[in-house]
Amino acid sequence: MPIKTIFLDRDGVINKEKNYLFRIDDFEFIKGVFKACKYLCDLNYKIIIITNQSGIARGYYTESNFHILNNWMVHQFNLNGISILDTFYCPHSPVDGCKCRKPEPGMLLNAKKRYLIDMEKSWLIGDKEDDIVAANNALIHNTILVRSGHKIDESKSNAEYFLESINDIQKVITI
Repeated sequence: MPIKTIFLDRDGVINKEKNYLFRIDDFEFIKGVFKACKYLCDLNYKIIIITNQSGIARGYYTESNFHILNNWMVHQFNLNGISILDTFYCPHSPVDGCKCRKPEPGMLLNAKKRYLIDMEKSWLIGDKEDDIVAANNALIHNTILVRSGHKIDESKSNAEYFLESINDIQKVITI
């Protein structure tokens, strides 16, 4: 049976935006992220994180560094009673031409295939227009841009909703 999923971008949605973040000591959760994710889990959504990580291709950190931080972050969610179904990441740079780097839909489509996700009932929450484009290209139309990451031009965005941060999620997702 297909599942409904909340796809979360990492930087700017889950944690404060910092360029090429890979150290646990530099990681700061967005205020209210655990409460918001618990609320989404209570609505029977599964949570999947999708994140571009070009710092790997650029040589700023290694895939091992990424996995250490990601495992720690997922553990923090677990400690707060939240299960993260999976994390998909793109280690490529913007010039590599891969199909997984947002705005391409590769990570979302791979998740759909792996977990039999109902994209029509799923949501993507991001902080950049590339997140929204990737979602739309994967046939996810329930999209939210949060203002807690990158500066966004709402007048040029295809996002369905805009929120200050994930902490405001109850204003939009109610079922």
